Amino acid sequence: MLSKSHIKLITSLKQKKYRQQYGYFVVEGVKTIKELLESNLELYALYTTETFNIDAKKEFIISETELKKISFLKTPNKALAIFKIPEVKTVDKTKLIVALDDVRDPGNLGTIIRLCDWFGVKDLVCSKKTVDCFNPKVIQATMGSITRVNISYLDLEVFLKKANMPVFGAFMEGDNVYKSKLPNDGILVMGNEANGVSLEVENLVTEKISIPRFGDLQATESLNVATATAILLSEFRRS
Repeated sequence: MLSKSHIKLITSLKQKKYRQQYGYFVVEGVKTIKELLESNLELYALYTTETFNIDAKKEFIISETELKKISFLKTPNKALAIFKIPEVKTVDKTKLIVALDDVRDPGNLGTIIRLCDWFGVKDLVCSKKTVDCFNPKVIQATMGSITRVNISYLDLEVFLKKANMPVFGAFMEGDNVYKSKLPNDGILVMGNEANGVSLEVENLVTEKISIPRFGDLQATESLNVATATAILLSEFRRS
């Protein structure tokens, strides 16, 4: 049975300040929870309508009605878990890194985390204004990839200045990526959904690249940032 203290903790974790205060985040859905249980992440508590056969002290069997009270989803998916936020590891500056400059949409960030996982990018560096990777909507969109990508939040300008690596930025007016020679290591900077890469970060980019438009009218204004990231990472891995 759910206690008031459990409900209070879970609902508070919808907000970033409480995730940071308590050091926990929420995961929903049987498939994603099982994937996280098999990772190195530490489980705090699991609330489920069907047993996972784990440590009885951490598993709480609840009713569907109780699950609806704590779920952040319109249609709850049988289970909700609380995991401890892991410590961030040092960024590996010898391999390809993706950097996000103020990406705000949770779905975009979640998809980009999945893309990093797919293309073998171990480090994702985010500006401090980028949406929190432990936001429930981001976690939902990562489909478990959150466990395999090291995500750091830092001063992006300072990081780029000290990185001593080639910095590639995605711009509409950049060089055609299909004709560019791309290295195996470096930093790929993707900008904000509405404004692109900020001027401060743009000044630190060593090579601007773009995805050319092939439509007859050339009328499409831009690509979604996650879609653009997928195309550019594919080109980096082709090299």
